[in-house]
Amino acid sequence: MKKSLLNSILLLILFPFLIISCTDPYVLRTDNYEEAVVIEATITNELKKQEIKVSKTYKFEENGPTLIDDAVVNVTDSDGTVFEFEYNSGKYVSVNPFQAETGKQYKLLVITDNGKSYTSNNETLTTVNPIQDVVPTVTFKDGIRGVAMNVKSFDPTSSSKYYRFEYEETYKIIAPKWVSVKAVVTYTPPTNPIGTIDLIPRTTEARVCFSSDKSNNLLLTSTNNLNEDRVNFPVRFIKSNDYTIANRYSILVRQYIQNLASYTFYTTLKEISGSGSILSQNQPGFFSGNIKCVENTNEKVIGFFDVASVSSKRIFFNYNEVFPNEALPKYPYKCDINPETPQENVFKFCFSPFDFTCQGYTVLSLLASETYVYYDFYNDSYELYPTPCGDCTSFSSNIIPSFWID
Repeated sequence: MKKSLLNSILLLILFPFLIISCTDPYVLRTDNYEEAVVIEATITNELKKQEIKVSKTYKFEENGPTLIDDAVVNVTDSDGTVFEFEYNSGKYVSVNPFQAETGKQYKLLVITDNGKSYTSNNETLTTVNPIQDVVPTVTFKDGIRGVAMNVKSFDPTSSSKYYRFEYEETYKIIAPKWVSVKAVVTYTPPTNPIGTIDLIPRTTEARVCFSSDKSNNLLLTSTNNLNEDRVNFPVRFIKSNDYTIANRYSILVRQYIQNLASYTFYTTLKEISGSGSILSQNQPGFFSGNIKCVENTNEKVIGFFDVASVSSKRIFFNYNEVFPNEALPKYPYKCDINPETPQENVFKFCFSPFDFTCQGYTVLSLLASETYVYYDFYNDSYELYPTPCGDCTSFSSNIIPSFWID
């Protein structure tokens, strides 16, 4: 089960009382566990189906949060319009698309299967302030050279002030040992019990792939103490030798304008989660957001109902545009020939019991298990490499993203 960012952080914050076995230091369990409802709700000024997550906290030794999939969830605006949500694949999705509008108040209501109701404060849409640009900038971080993706925005009215960012990055992968045919092992006993190798033309893309990753930490900044409401925030840093940017790279940055209460909640969450080891003796206490239990106001409820304006911007760049005349980062798998052992990827394809250099059975085994892929054949020998070297679909996707521009 995939853990949400908020629930992952809460694991570190709420359940620090862990017992460590004297006989096995890796056996950890939670003591004094207290269950709480977790609500992650942000609606925006985008016209779309809005999403809300409702779950319960979980113990250290459990795999992840328990999703609440049978709740009644809706958002009501100050005009009396009710936007209903329905459960779908781990989250609640609004039945119809809608967007938060300036000048209206919005309130969240969640009713769980045990009849308890959880409601938020009335919240209004924050200032609409679009991203101006996302600029890749060569810089150093902790003494390491790389490229920072700096988000730039400016609010001349100085009414934005509190910002939260998310990103999704996508990058191109090119398999360095790809060939247009695939080696397939065929057994036809009893006439062919050993096996033969057929080179079959590839019918699907395996040379060029695309991988994507999303931000997994809280990215926050404020201009409250600055002379003007101008942002230049490094939302992502990538080392210059990271293969992620070796070919072509794209990042989509989303900027949320928060109010002070929302910013304070997420800042506190970030500070506590990064305050040290989960085994530290100085453990933080509980802190709440703007959501309360109607029947019992003392019940612990975790989360925040955020009504935030959002803007996004996507950029692309090639490695040589940022680091001109520099060698590309190395492929993340061992695909280069070692000059000291140039024959380590060459396997002699024969089966003579009198020739100890014969590796026919090894070749058949490697190809049949798809542990290795064929690259070239010469002098009765096969040149083989780990599968990712010649087939990027073994760890990535060959589907070209709809937004991709070469």
